[in-house]
Amino acid sequence: MANRWWLYQNERFPILRHGLSIAAVCFGAMVYSLRSRSHFAFPEVSALLVAFVGTFIFFLQLRIADEFKDYDEDLAHRPYRPVQRGLVRLSELKCLAFAGAGIQFGLALWTGPHILLPLFIVWAYMLLMTKEFFVPNWLKRRPVVYLLSHMLIMPLIYFFITACDWKAADAAIPNGLHWLLGMGFFNGIVIEIGRKIRSPLDEEHGVATYSAFWGPERAALVWIGVLIVTMIFALIAAHQIHFTVPMAWLLAVSILAALIGAGRFIYYPAQGRGKLIEHISGGWTLMLHFGMGCALLSMP
Repeated sequence: MANRWWLYQNERFPILRHGLSIAAVCFGAMVYSLRSRSHFAFPEVSALLVAFVGTFIFFLQLRIADEFKDYDEDLAHRPYRPVQRGLVRLSELKCLAFAGAGIQFGLALWTGPHILLPLFIVWAYMLLMTKEFFVPNWLKRRPVVYLLSHMLIMPLIYFFITACDWKAADAAIPNGLHWLLGMGFFNGIVIEIGRKIRSPLDEEHGVATYSAFWGPERAALVWIGVLIVTMIFALIAAHQIHFTVPMAWLLAVSILAALIGAGRFIYYPAQGRGKLIEHISGGWTLMLHFGMGCALLSMP
């Protein structure tokens, strides 16, 4: 029993990898919220815990939602996936998602009823995503609209994370929060495009990827373009908390590494090299939020 769940997480939701990224996102967003309110203390451990656990469960619920809405497509084109080969059942995943919702609700109540509204907003949008906004065929014919509509969940999650600070403190919305939310939106696009860029030899029939839709070279260039937009939002957000220069240096190094990786992929998209873009997307996310969290070390 335990072994099959370990296999499932290893294939579909690696706990360690996702946990590290989510911890970085929560810490960076929480520090930003504090600094925006002119608070220079370390985030409350309890607030960080609620933000991390709640956000971790959000992403698990999104993965489970994908298992439901993509079941038939995966059965036809990717029968090797855990649900399709019978490792776990959809009914079990549904129970896991609802159990997670119970934990989120309990933690929100423990933190304060003010956190319930951001939680409900994320849940509501997640439900619309699960139903493909009730226009599944229309969306699937428009991959860019599909991408943008689904990535709007990201600023809502960032709003929830920061609310664990400012709403719990019964404070006003921090100045410049919209720049952080924009950064989260575009960074979500970076990750989503990055994980769906493949070398021509790695493409699977019937599996939608951005490299198949745009071509591998154009997909990599779009990915770089969104990376740059994310950097712009991050620098403007950092400016709001007087942390522009350190953030600029950190992101400059990260962008350089991304350009080198994308260049290697474009020049020679060998089999398996698409994974390089996915790994860089993950590293970029860590550096982006680590940099925001480093604002904690700057002097007021």
